[in-house]
Parts: sequence; C-alpha cells; structure tokens
Amino acid sequence: MSQQAAKLPPSNSPGGFGGHPHGRGRLGGPIVKAKDSKGTLKRIWQYMKKQKTALISAIVIVFVTTLLGLLGPYFIGIIVDDYIIPKNVSGTMKMAGLLAVIYIAFSFFTWMQSYLMINISLLTIKNLRQDLFNQFQALSIKFFDKRTHGELMSRVTNDIDQLNNALSQSVVQIFSTILTVIGVLIAMFYLNPILAFVSLVIVPLIFFSTKFIIKYSRSNFIKRQRDLGELGGIVEESISGLEVITLFGNEEKVFRKFSHVNERLRNSSTQAEILSGTLGPVNNFINNLGLGLIIAVGALLTLNEMATIGVIAAFVTYSRQFFRPINQMSTLLNTFQAAIAGAERVFEIMDEVPDLCDSEKAVRVDSFNGEVAFSHVFFGYEKDKPVLKDINLQVKRGQTVAIVGPTGSGKTTVINLLTRFYDVDSGEITIDGRNIKQYKINDLRKNIGMVLQDTYLFSGTIMENIRYGRLEASDEEVIEAAKTASAHRFIKHLPLKYKTMISPGGTNLSQGQKQLIAIARAILSNSDILILDEATSSIDTKTEVEIQTGLTNLMKGRTSFVIAHRLKTIEDADVILVIHDGVIIERGNHQELMDCRGFYYQSYVNQFSL
Repeated sequence: MSQQAAKLPPSNSPGGFGGHPHGRGRLGGPIVKAKDSKGTLKRIWQYMKKQKTALISAIVIVFVTTLLGLLGPYFIGIIVDDYIIPKNVSGTMKMAGLLAVIYIAFSFFTWMQSYLMINISLLTIKNLRQDLFNQFQALSIKFFDKRTHGELMSRVTNDIDQLNNALSQSVVQIFSTILTVIGVLIAMFYLNPILAFVSLVIVPLIFFSTKFIIKYSRSNFIKRQRDLGELGGIVEESISGLEVITLFGNEEKVFRKFSHVNERLRNSSTQAEILSGTLGPVNNFINNLGLGLIIAVGALLTLNEMATIGVIAAFVTYSRQFFRPINQMSTLLNTFQAAIAGAERVFEIMDEVPDLCDSEKAVRVDSFNGEVAFSHVFFGYEKDKPVLKDINLQVKRGQTVAIVGPTGSGKTTVINLLTRFYDVDSGEITIDGRNIKQYKINDLRKNIGMVLQDTYLFSGTIMENIRYGRLEASDEEVIEAAKTASAHRFIKHLPLKYKTMISPGGTNLSQGQKQLIAIARAILSNSDILILDEATSSIDTKTEVEIQTGLTNLMKGRTSFVIAHRLKTIEDADVILVIHDGVIIERGNHQELMDCRGFYYQSYVNQFSL
C-alpha cells in the first residue's frame, strides 16, 4: 500500500452539497411552461460571470478541498497497512494526527467555498431582481391590466428565491462533483483496476433512475410555481378588496376560491416533492448495493493476495466519495427543476417588449406652452372594440377643458392617451405642435400634473407624500401647497401634523383627506398642463367650495383638463366636451350648451332636480 500510495498523483475533493372598465390586475397571467432550459441557464450565467474574481476564488478553493478530500482515504490505507497491522502505535498516532489536520483543513475550505458561493448567489439575485424591477417600471399600464398584482409579486419573490436557493447550494458543487469524480476514478484505477470496474457497474443504474425521476418531476414543479403565483394573486386581491368583500358578504365565496387553489397547490407540490423525493432513497439503495459489491469482491481479492486490507479500506471510502458526488449531481439537477421554472417566469417578464418607449429621435422638454390638439384619434383597449372614435380637439394655452359624459363613454381614456399611458390606434395627439410620441416619456409626464379619481398614497409621512409631486421642494413649499389645497386645515389638527405616518394605502385617512393630499401634490408639481379626473368626487360639498378657489388659482395660466360628474363645478370652463359612446356629441361653454338643450342640458337639469 505504501508504495502504491507514494505514486498516487494528487487529485481533487468531494464537495458537499448543501370604476374604470379597464382597471389593472383583474385577469390571470399566462401559464408558464418550460421552453428552453439551456437558454435559461445561459442567461443565469450571464449574471453570474459578472463576479469573475469571486468565482475564480471559489473554483480555486474547490480544487484545494477536492485534493484534501482525496488525501484522506489515501492516508487511511497507509495507516491500516503500514501502522495498524504491524501494530506501530506511535506511527499510528502521528498519522492519525496528520489525518486530523487534513480533515480540519478540508472542513475549513469547504466552509470557505460555501461562504463565497452564498455571496455570489446573493449578488447575482440582487442584480436579477433589480433588472426585473426596472422592467416593471418600463412596462406600460397595458401590461399590468392583464395580470394580477399578486402573480407578478410572486415572480419577484417566490420565483427568484427558488433560483437563489439553487445558486447558493449548487453551482460550486458542479465543479466539485466533476473534479471529485475524475480524481477518485484516477485513484481507484491506480489502486486496483478490478475494484474500480466493479464500482463503475452501478453508475448506469444511477444515471437512468435519475433521468427517469427528473423527467416526470419537472412538469409538477412548473405546475407548483403556477399555482403559487395564482394563490398570491388571490391573497393580494382579498386583502386590498377586503371592505368590498365584507360589504357584499362574499367571504365564503372568496374562502372557497382560495381553498380550491390552495388545494391545487398542495396537490402539485405533493406530486413534485414526493416524486423528486424518491431520488435520494433510490440512489442510496444503489450506492449501498455498489458498496456491498466492492466489499464482496475486495474480500475475494484479499484472500487471493490481489489486494491489501488497506486498499479495501481506501476503496470503501473512495467509493463513498465517488457515488456521493454523482448523487449530488442528481440532487442538483432536481433542485434546478424548481429554479429553472422560476427563472423562466422571471425572464418571461424581462423579455416583454415595452409597447411604449422613447423613439431614437425623442426630444427633451423642460416645459410646455400648453397648446394641445387631438386629430382624428381612434383608440380601443381591445382590438376591434374602439373606445374613442374620431376625436378632434384644439385647446389653446391656458384654457380649461371640461370633459363630461356617462360612465364608460371614454372620458378617462382621453386623459390616458394624453399622458401616453396608452398610444392611439390612429390619428395623433400634439402638444405645442409636436406629436407627443416625439417627446421623452418622462419629460412629457413630468410636465403634466394629475389628480386621479382613485387616490394612492405611499407608506410614509404626509410631508413625504405631498413632496412626491416635486422631490426637491422645501418644507415651506409643501405646506404652502397644502394650504392652497385646503389640506392644511385637517393636517394641523393631527398629533404629528405633517410628520404623521400614513398607513399602506392611506387607510388611516378618509377618502376626502387622501384626495386633498393628492391635490396638494399636484399643486406642488407646478406642471404646465393640469388634469383633474374627478378630483373632488370624494370631498364633501362644503370642502369642495373651499378648495374651488385654490383650484381656480392653480389652473390660471395652465392648460387644464377637468373630468367631472358634478356639472356645477365646471360652469366656468372655457370649453365643455360631451362624450357619449366614444364620440364628442356636443362642445361649447356652459351657456352655449344650456341653450342647445341637448344631452348636457338634460344632465344638468336632472342633477339639480334630484
């Protein structure tokens, strides 16, 4: 044994594994199917290779741990043949000490490679998550209209976490497995070719059992990720719409829907985990079968003096190191089933081409004069279902245009097109004589102030929420904007005044208070074009009168678009457009439309007769 061991070339180690009809988020996302596993892995590698130094360091450490792992069985054979059998106690103790040093070093470097790989994995996931979030910011509202918020959140959390788990546990082990298998094979064939061939007999069994189990478990992992995303969507909707669910007494219906999807998730998870879970026991059985063959054949060889007891002892340890990486590779591939399914769902979002983007010749703009024109504009949220039909409109600088009409007639759609939340199907919209598609989208929207019917406030203080309209504004400017919007009146009575924290979604404020803060935010933005989409719909009549003067002062010198159901609030508008079924059926000022005694007149009279 000692002569053979002296000639044994160095090798490598085992490594362990370780109100609007087109509101957002109401339709289910597409079912994700695995399409290109190799392509997905290549894209993951594009993120990982950005950390070359750390990866190279991890690979070097893998070489060291592999070498140390192979030296262990080698010295065990030496100790048995040259020290234990001859009963050399002092030599045995010295060699045992050397063996202890080898395994301590092996454990340390194994920890080092895990430490490096976890950092590589977390940085990779950080960059991937950042790119996914940036993609969300680039995509248009049209994209979000077709997917539930919970399903999208699942891609940022669950799917990326699956990939993180696979990267942190598996990537370095690929190199470790390859090096270990090669090193152990060289050592085993050098020590005893017959036993080496016996060890290889069970490799095909491991290969085919692994291939069979992975083939049938992959589809279940994909189903599990799909069901997990759908369940997240239900949870998100049930929480955000809790008041409506409770009001209409639909708790039982929502519970049944959740239970159905939850049960489906349990079934798909059970099938995925149970099927993949058989991989370990099956391979352990095959490994033990191989170990039994090695011991049986080794015993016969020892009796015929074709091998020593030390060689058999080394072979038993080497066989463990040989089969373990192969099993680990099987587990690695199995772990990657969930990771690849999740990564494909992430890359599916990242491959979405934004339907709204800046053209190559898009120009920067710091401010607008405020002249707006719609020319033969047609638009529909769905193909062959037009919402706006041949809209023509000329708005001069500083004019106030009121848009009225029944629900679903296309009033808000006009605003969505002006802000380029959507692009027209045909025709064009211009500001200051230039098609809005020729402006940088961010510049376009930065110069358009909006107060929407559905007010959204972020978690943070009232001061921070108002300042969202212009981030560089001073505290004094924020307070002045709040005073103009009549929001200061209720803010000053709060315990922490402008430092009062707003709960998620602004649930600790009334709808009217939230709308006042949104108006203050728009006032602070000091935009050249102003849009008020039912801006006072949630404010009581007394408060509405109080802020009307502030809104009037705000609109002076600015081109303003006002959508309102309370026709009394738009009597002073320069132009009133009446839209019905996507067509402008009347236009003029209040008095002109009243004199016509048409749709506007009937609506106005009906409001005051109620």
